[in-house]
Amino acid sequence: MARIELDLAHAYKANPQQDSDYALLPLKMTFEDGGAYALLGPSGCGKTTMLNIMSGLVAPSIGSVRFDGRDVTKASPQERNIAQVFQFPVIYDTMTVAENLAFPLRNRKVPQDQIDKRVGEIAEMLEMSGQLNQRASGLAADAKQKISLGRGLVRPDVSAVLFDEPLTVIDPHLKWQLRRKLKQIHHELKLTLIYVTHDQVEALTFAEQVVVMTRGRAVQVGSAADLFERPRHTFVGHFIGSPGMNFLPAQMDEQGLKVGGMPLPLLAGRTLPLGDIKLGVRPEYLSLVPADTTGALPMAVAQVQDVGTHVMLTATLAGQVLKARLSPDVAQMAVGQTVWLQVMSEHTCFYIDEEIVP
Repeated sequence: MARIELDLAHAYKANPQQDSDYALLPLKMTFEDGGAYALLGPSGCGKTTMLNIMSGLVAPSIGSVRFDGRDVTKASPQERNIAQVFQFPVIYDTMTVAENLAFPLRNRKVPQDQIDKRVGEIAEMLEMSGQLNQRASGLAADAKQKISLGRGLVRPDVSAVLFDEPLTVIDPHLKWQLRRKLKQIHHELKLTLIYVTHDQVEALTFAEQVVVMTRGRAVQVGSAADLFERPRHTFVGHFIGSPGMNFLPAQMDEQGLKVGGMPLPLLAGRTLPLGDIKLGVRPEYLSLVPADTTGALPMAVAQVQDVGTHVMLTATLAGQVLKARLSPDVAQMAVGQTVWLQVMSEHTCFYIDEEIVP
């Protein structure tokens, strides 16, 4: 296992002049030894580029990569002792499951008794002990991807295992099983695991720390609770959650905070700089309250969706749309009706230039 430190930037074109020319904008980041991380973001945000720089498949335009303090910027994947699992299974169809799992160890001339022991351990973790003598060609897609995962995990001395959207081709129910299995394996083996995905559920359920990326920037690194409760950037608020965080334009002046021309009192001890500001609040933290309640705003009902476990209310204020996730036993509401929603609480966040106000 290794502690991986990145201090770099990368552009695929020569002589980058502006931010849009970079696949990865300048960043400094550390992945601790034995940690489980996810790189999360939309397509084209730079997460696979970062993964390939860590593995040695891509050399950064500027800066360095260090493993346990050793500069490996120009080292090959073999020299870094990296295992990488790709989106589509990379296995040998003519070999059995056992032969596929043993292949990385045989290449390193590991004694046969150690190979047999390690293959048995990994197969048991992946729940494939009964398939070791089966040819890989006859297996389903999820079983083939399990073999691919197993080949990444089978080397006990591997520096890190890097996963590039490994569950894309897997059935949704089996995805959940494989994520659970990966998390269990991480707890047992204490490997450094780094997992690329655009699926927030995959990232938040697998990783201890999630790196949220957009347009070549890592905008926040944190736990699932950090990303949900205190998004440091409006992109994180939008991207994390279903639906994402609501944002309302607001103004702070000498008289106080106003949203849509209506005053909103700040919580005791809270201060904000004067000027334009964004108020951010999760749908889960909006609640229906009686008219004229302090900290609440009047909204016009635009849509009410009863999805069984909750009611999703869509409401508008001065052209701004908000979504509220309400208890399923709320009173009936009609489109066009005015309701009051409590927006001010300890969960409410404020943003200037898309960054959170501390």
